[in-house]
Amino acid sequence: MQTTSRFFIQFIRLAGPFWFSENKATVRSLSLALLVLTLLQIAISVYITIWSADLFDALDQRSMPRLFTQVGLIVLIFIANIAITVTHLMVKRRIQLDWRGWLTDKLIGQWMHEGRHYLVTHIPGKHDNPDGRIAEDVRIATEYAIDLLHSLFYSALLLASFTRILWDLSGTINVNLGFMQIEIMGHLVWIAMIYAASASMLGWWIGRPLTKATDNRQTVEANFRFSLVKARENSLAIALIHGESHETPRFHRLFGDIVDAWNQQTKAWENIMLFSSGYSVLSMAFPILVSAPRYILGSITLGALMQSAQSFQHMVSALSWPVDNMGRVAEWRASVERVLGLVSALEQLEKEIAKPDPHRIHLVKKDQSVLRFKNLCLSRLDGIVCIQSLNEEIKAGERVLIAGNAYTGNKLFKAMAGLWPWGEGSIELPDDEPMFFMPPRPFLPTGRLRSAICYPLSSKDFKQDDLEYALNLVGVGDLIAQLDEVADWEKTLEREQQQRLGLARVILQKPKWIMMQEAFDSLDPEGEIDMIRIIERKLPESTLLSITKQPTIQSMHSRRIVLN
Repeated sequence: MQTTSRFFIQFIRLAGPFWFSENKATVRSLSLALLVLTLLQIAISVYITIWSADLFDALDQRSMPRLFTQVGLIVLIFIANIAITVTHLMVKRRIQLDWRGWLTDKLIGQWMHEGRHYLVTHIPGKHDNPDGRIAEDVRIATEYAIDLLHSLFYSALLLASFTRILWDLSGTINVNLGFMQIEIMGHLVWIAMIYAASASMLGWWIGRPLTKATDNRQTVEANFRFSLVKARENSLAIALIHGESHETPRFHRLFGDIVDAWNQQTKAWENIMLFSSGYSVLSMAFPILVSAPRYILGSITLGALMQSAQSFQHMVSALSWPVDNMGRVAEWRASVERVLGLVSALEQLEKEIAKPDPHRIHLVKKDQSVLRFKNLCLSRLDGIVCIQSLNEEIKAGERVLIAGNAYTGNKLFKAMAGLWPWGEGSIELPDDEPMFFMPPRPFLPTGRLRSAICYPLSSKDFKQDDLEYALNLVGVGDLIAQLDEVADWEKTLEREQQQRLGLARVILQKPKWIMMQEAFDSLDPEGEIDMIRIIERKLPESTLLSITKQPTIQSMHSRRIVLN
């Protein structure tokens, strides 16, 4: 847990630039409107206490004209309060949504920048489940921040307004100590401050365990949710090998962690509710009991008594802000720290990539159509060397087989993509256009099939005839009728169909450099040969680097690089 001062500094550094963003004029206008509406809310609260005093005085005097006057005034207060409250809600929610959108865009931009979403998983730190941190914790961090900041500002104004009113209503009382008399001015103000301070200190002490319990619960909830999503994404693989007997107990264990965290949080809440329930009852009766002797003695009117009680309650309510919002503050802080954990990991990753390090692989763009490995050494995260002093040059148009250890070949492809910086040496990349990587399972985003095939480019970049030609060429012409259907294609299509669509994507986009990693391993040897021949025939000038286990494919390459 960070210190409070450091925590707030980091949060302001992360989220504060929202008020200086491109839409700063709109943001500041909305913030000013929220400020003005809050002032009007305070004015309504103050005026209601004045109205209440006049009403009870009218009742005490049995004055019908004054009663009708108060009825007319309460109608105006009613209309004004509704208008102010509704407008305030709209403005506040607009700021919350805009702030969340801005921070979400910022985090997604950092997370999805040049493979950072993959690289960050390999560095230590508390940044697990980034999807939950971006989707849920950012929401809590921004929404609760506005709610808490507004309520704190409202309480401060409430305190300033009703302290003055209560001071005037308290008058001066004489306390006889036997040997002397003391005049106390504004005694109700002092009583309210002592009452609220005592309650706040006691409430803070009781509620301290809640922050840790809330953070723990959010973590185990995210772990459980992530495991369920992962199981859904791999449901076919689990079903084929009958992995349910393993997954079900694991889900029970993860949910058991939730139960433990829930019980821990419940215990913390029990202590808070035990305190706050008694505190709320006492807060209703205490101000009237304190002011009642002066009314009985005739020092104040019934209206002044009720106004004193209401002012006392408002003042205590303002002073009790820490107690009333303790649980919400705990949840907000836990979410902010989870967001800061992800941001810290991404920033640490950027620093690691930016700083010169002899134990990092350096990618260099060269103004030539050559891929060159210079003294390349690939290492695992534990430091074990996978490749030692690789020196090779691959020219445009070559067909090269990456033979040997497939695990090492996978690391080599990741290094070329900038996704595996661990090692030494350099990789000189051709500068004519980006490399096109074909993994064993191509990514097919949920949506229209034509968009999934054209990914990451837009489907508008390709004609219908080109799409139909590519699908027929790779042997999935039956999918033409589904081009405009929307589905989760990774679940709908067989693995062989997906791999054929991966080749259709290559045919459409015509890359100059193709990195093929067991991209047709679900096809039989004849089918894989057909796919390679399509590449040779349709993209004769493209360079092809292949990782494959099919012996028949190996002969279709001009040379091989063996990774021992």
